[in-house]
Order: sequence, then C-alpha cells, then structure tokens
Amino acid sequence: MIRLLSSEEGSFKEAIREIVLRGEGLSQDVEGTVKEILEAVKDRGDEAVLEFTRRFDGISIGVEDLLVSEDELDGAFSGISREVREVLEIAARRIETFHRASIPRSWFVTEEGIILGQKVRPLKRVCIYAPGGKAIYPSTVLMNAIPAKVAGVKEVFMATPPSREGIDPLLLAAARIAGVDRVYRVGGAQAIAAFAYGTETIPRVDKITGPGNIYVATAKRLVYGDVDIDMIAGPSEILIVNDGTGRASWMAADMISQAEHDELASAILLTTSRKMAEEVRGEIERQVEALPRRAIAEASLRRYGAIIVVRDLEEAISIANDIAPEHLELLVEDPFSILERVENAGAIFLGPYTPEPIGDYVAGPNHTLPTGGSARFSSPLGVEDFVKASSILAFSKEGLKRLGRYAIDLAGLEGLEGHGRSVSIRMEGTDG
Repeated sequence: MIRLLSSEEGSFKEAIREIVLRGEGLSQDVEGTVKEILEAVKDRGDEAVLEFTRRFDGISIGVEDLLVSEDELDGAFSGISREVREVLEIAARRIETFHRASIPRSWFVTEEGIILGQKVRPLKRVCIYAPGGKAIYPSTVLMNAIPAKVAGVKEVFMATPPSREGIDPLLLAAARIAGVDRVYRVGGAQAIAAFAYGTETIPRVDKITGPGNIYVATAKRLVYGDVDIDMIAGPSEILIVNDGTGRASWMAADMISQAEHDELASAILLTTSRKMAEEVRGEIERQVEALPRRAIAEASLRRYGAIIVVRDLEEAISIANDIAPEHLELLVEDPFSILERVENAGAIFLGPYTPEPIGDYVAGPNHTLPTGGSARFSSPLGVEDFVKASSILAFSKEGLKRLGRYAIDLAGLEGLEGHGRSVSIRMEGTDG
C-alpha cells in the first residue's frame, strides 16, 4: 500500500518530487471555469450567485435565503449536546488564549527631532470560508474566526455551501461560539467572487480566509489584489522524522490521520531504522482496515505516501527542510536537540506525546498552515493576518535640517528634482 524506499536508491528523489508536486497544475484545469464565475458575479451580483448555486450545488434558493437567520443560528447552538458544546468551547478558549499572546501593537521610536513608528489597525471586514464537502470542520471555523475577533475585526462573516439537508449544525454552532457576525449560505468560486466584489446582498470584504476545494483555491488566487487572502491551501501533509525509537503503531496512526483527509494528502516517514520502517508499514496496513474513510486513506498512502530509510538524522532534517512540510513531527529521543536545525515547516510537533491532531483541535496554535512547500516563506494563520500597519513619520525643523540634505542628494541621483525641491524648499527656511 505504501512505498518503502531508501535514500540511497535512485528512485528516492523522483518519489519525493512526485509527492511535492502532486497539486501542481490542478488549478490550471479549472481556471477557465473559475474566471467565468468571477466575471459573472462581478457583473451580475446576486443573480449570478444564485445561478451558480443551482448549477454546482444542485439547489435552488432565493436571495432571501442567502443570509442564515439568527433563529437558525440560535437553533443550531441550542440543539447541540452539552458535551459537544463543551468541546467546542474548550477549543475556542485555548485558541483565543494562544492568539492573544501575539497581537501586533502600534509602536514609536524617537531620535533628535524625529518620531517614527507604525500604527496597527484591524481590518474592517473579513470572510472565512467553511467547506461543506467530504467532511465538516467546525475546528476550522474556530481557527479562522477567533484570530480575526482577537485582532479587533469589526465584522466577521462566514460563507459555507448550501445543501439539501441544511447547513451542518456543528458549523453554525462553531460560528456562534467564535463570534461570527453573519453566516451566508453560499459556496464555491461564486462565494469567493461575491465577497471579493460585493453583491446586492453580500458585502465586499477586505480579506478572505479558509480552505476549500480546487475551485475555491483557484478563485482565491485570482481575486488576490482586489481582496487579500490568507494563502492558497493545498492538500494536507505530514512528515515524521524518526531515529528508530518510539512506537511504530503511533507513527502509523499519525500518518493515517492525514491520509484520511483526501486522496491528495501526503504522509511521509523518514527513519534511520530499517526495522522501524518495516514495522510502521505493517501497522499502516493493519490500522487502515478498520478506518471508516479507508478508501480515501489507501488512495492517499498508495500515491503520495512514503517510508524512507535515511542514513542519519542530519540527512532526515535536510530532506525535511527541502520538502517544507505543513506538519513536521520530530519523533526522536531528544527532539529539542535537533529543533534548531529545522528551517522550513508550518508547525513542528515535538516528542511522542504531541501527535499532529492535538494541534488540529485543542492545543491553541492555528491549524491553518502553509502547504505545498510554501512553509519556506510563509507562516501559519494568526492575528497578524487580520491587521494592517501604517508607517508614522514626524520631523521637526531640526530633524529635517539634520537629514534633509541626504534626501536631496538621493533624489538627485535618481533624477527626481521635484522630490529634492520638496525637501530643499523647507531647508531654505530652517534657519529663519
């Protein structure tokens, strides 16, 4: 079911390349359709949104159905059990506590005759997208909405696709707990277009966050610039670095936890032990048999899973840094001893008692993470994604006199005499 390779084999690098590039080109396959949707919604607003909802979701709704009513939200919240509510509220509190520790602040520095700084302000309106396809993710609602609320965003909206059975109550309950202001019954590329450009019923926002299928991801990429986005989320990934210690059954379970997401998910184990590699492979085959989402996990593990025997931990970390995985587990005897050598990863899980799913749900850090190698240059979703900063500059007469001549000289070097004159006309009067 899953490949067992050695880093000394010639096929090793090609296998890694196939896994890393598994999502490449997918958006091109749907880009033409998505562009048509974006243009239609931009031109025809609600009418186009409802048309594409009928075409792609197979549901006919009216304009009056786009906004989920407060009664429906209240009913979903009151309808969940006390135990489920407690789970969601515990997760929400931990997510809020973690993100409150990272709120960006305005700041100022002063020097002789000069005040400089940044003024940090929250975005005014954001939309979080909550998928409604193969699985329901109330945790994603919490992970996207709570940092926005912590940042001080005035209006947080949620978009989620309609269905014949209605929106899953767990999504609506999570939205209520997270403080979402309004929920809209719209999904797919048409939802992204509606919130990027605005319609008669759906407000234009400053930023769109949250995962979705290839149509949603492509739409987010294409509207960037008209609206900000968090990232282009690709299929889920886990990479485990192991030194031969630990339990094979635990590592197999961690790999399966990501493989069950979808057929494009990736699960890789890098281990220094051939014996451990074989044990993990056997555990995967045993555990996956009882999995409700067995077909999905097996397809993922067969195409984009790999167990690779490496020479040593140094080689393992080097490979991990090249892949830049979404989730990196360091299942080694002393994970802190190699942590400093990790350069690229969305989230790093240290030791045998920190499985990746604990981060998905209740640890506190955000589970919206860079995928597809983008951890080389991007970070997890956080409070800083929901604020913007303006530079602050204030010069006194003395401050301008002290630095003005350098600005004039630089303007002259660039051939922008008007720039220089803007400074020099003030310098002429600094002595009087």
